[in-house]
Amino acid sequence: MIETRSRQLDLEVVALTADLYLPLNARALVIFAHGSGSGRSSPRNQYVAQSLVKRGLGSLLFDLLTEPEQRLDNFTRSLRFDIALLGRRLVEVIDWVGRDVELQSLRIGLFGASTGAGAALVAAAERPDVVAAVVSRGGRTDLAGGALDRVRAPTLQIVGALDPVVINLNRQSSHALRCVQHLEIVPGATHLFEEPATLEEVARLAGDWFEKYLHVPTPEGVCTDPHTPNG
Repeated sequence: MIETRSRQLDLEVVALTADLYLPLNARALVIFAHGSGSGRSSPRNQYVAQSLVKRGLGSLLFDLLTEPEQRLDNFTRSLRFDIALLGRRLVEVIDWVGRDVELQSLRIGLFGASTGAGAALVAAAERPDVVAAVVSRGGRTDLAGGALDRVRAPTLQIVGALDPVVINLNRQSSHALRCVQHLEIVPGATHLFEEPATLEEVARLAGDWFEKYLHVPTPEGVCTDPHTPNG
């Protein structure tokens, strides 16, 4: 069982609620940016976060929108595609981590899902000296637009083989990115990676990428083989 600690992120204009997973002797922290209409309680992101913790990586999951903003977005569906807003908010969270006594020494990675991947790449472009790696899961990385060619952090795009629209959009993003990058297509997976073993593959790929570029050694005894049952 992994303990979750709630934190309040006091940003410049708003306060956001976050869940922090921080293993003993963590050397890096992955900040999650959720996708359209989702939040920090997304079971898919929670699963990936806990998988990263088993590798010695901290995870910070937070709600990109305040409660009033989320209620508005539930009706209008407008804020979830406001990548400028979401990107700025993610930058503020990165800056908050840099001021936090407990977290400020950790190397930073970003994990973005769906529209949150666009925000993650915008934030990576804005904080090139801080963000050391980015992973996208089924991400609308194309929404980062003109920020793509300013991203310096090694970027992994993971997309399901049965998600042709996002595959094409990710390929477009690959052409625009100027950093170390890779597009990984997971066989048999749709957009939400709900098929057996596909989310486990996402977690393995993300963990390997973050370990490589955040320079975090895998804890002794932890198996990263996707075919090995968990726990």
